Amino acid sequence: MTAKNPRPGLAIAALSLGTALNPLNSSMIAVALVVLREHFELDVATVTWVITSFYLASAAGQPLMGRLADRFGPRRLFMFGMALVAVTCAIAPFLPNFALVCVARALMAVGTATAYPSAVVMVTELSRLANLPSTRPLGRIQMANTSAAAVGPVVGGLLVSLVGWQALFAINVPIALLALFVVRQTAPADSGRETGSLGTLIRDSDIPGILAFVSSLMLAMMALLNVLPGYRWYLLGAATVIGALFAWRELRFRPPFLDLRLLGRNRPLLLVYLLFIVFSGVYYFAFFGLPQLLQEAGHYDAGVVGLLMLPLAALSVVVTPLTVRFIERFGVRSVLITGVGILTLASGALGFLTLSLWVPVVFVLTAMMGVPYGVVSTASNQGLYVSARPEERGVAAGIFQTCRYLGAITATVLIGVLYGPGVNQANWGIMVLVMLGLSAVVLVLAVMWRKPEV
Repeated sequence: MTAKNPRPGLAIAALSLGTALNPLNSSMIAVALVVLREHFELDVATVTWVITSFYLASAAGQPLMGRLADRFGPRRLFMFGMALVAVTCAIAPFLPNFALVCVARALMAVGTATAYPSAVVMVTELSRLANLPSTRPLGRIQMANTSAAAVGPVVGGLLVSLVGWQALFAINVPIALLALFVVRQTAPADSGRETGSLGTLIRDSDIPGILAFVSSLMLAMMALLNVLPGYRWYLLGAATVIGALFAWRELRFRPPFLDLRLLGRNRPLLLVYLLFIVFSGVYYFAFFGLPQLLQEAGHYDAGVVGLLMLPLAALSVVVTPLTVRFIERFGVRSVLITGVGILTLASGALGFLTLSLWVPVVFVLTAMMGVPYGVVSTASNQGLYVSARPEERGVAAGIFQTCRYLGAITATVLIGVLYGPGVNQANWGIMVLVMLGLSAVVLVLAVMWRKPEV
């Protein structure tokens, strides 16, 4: 069924709601680890698979879902993803063992991974119908991403304390169904997408290429996350070999899952990806590293730490609509460079925490970090949109989201190394120096980026 009278405003709101599910579920599960350990009688290493399964499925699934949105239609794919989330999350609270819970988390990740690429693909048509520049709907989608990740631990804490870990799944059911229903009723119909016999569609889908891409990425991420201690280098070696085979096939198969020749020629898009990986690393250094410092070196309660981290999220949400207006006035590149400049200043300011962990100081510094996160994320989103060809914006958006996970995982690994000798203010100072170095790399990439010639 297609929407007879598309209503772009409602469609954008529903797409934003669906997009929020992935970051929401990636962050609110953190508060349920202790409860899950007790419920299923697990050790610390085992229980982290509930996070790892979601990360792996999200990172590998985003580009694939984007490719499917490009080929078969974003509206159709979005509704399928929300249906998968609703069904999976309705069943998950009743699963009898932890392994099945991890499978449910992976399926939920695949379902939520459809949302962002589908939304980006639909932006052009929705902007035209609403008579708005593309920056506006992209800004709303970015706000959904940012705010959902930020409120995740707070929402998760309330749900777990009042109901139990099962509520972390159940809460997704009404949200996914609402997003599905509204998009079904208000989004414009898919048009100009691939049709034909099932055999032809499968033959042209480059299944071996997709499997090689997903396998290589998942093995590399498993190596970075060290999910199989003692096998990290074997995983990394296998990922490299499979990645080389993937590149070899994609350069010869037509039509490829991922057009490496085109990607190699699209310098602006490559710069956006590199910039967003490194930027995400800087951000997640603060997002993951600071709470540990406050709890272990500052001896703050977890609830207090959660409140101290809220300014980071709140400021990033507040500056997003302002960033959209600045992009419309000054252009993506100028805003991007400005945002990275603020990122460098904010990262350096975090060095004050080596001297004091006084609550007002922490509050101000986390708020400062929220400004560049909102600015750079929003500008990067828009840079992605203008850099990618319209017919490939789905897979481009999927890879963009995977870049976020790569940055987050890299930051997690480095935090583990730097905090290895102890979580203290001296080691936090070393971390700040690393953040400053990475910020300098982001600045160079931002300066190098240019909007493609039309």
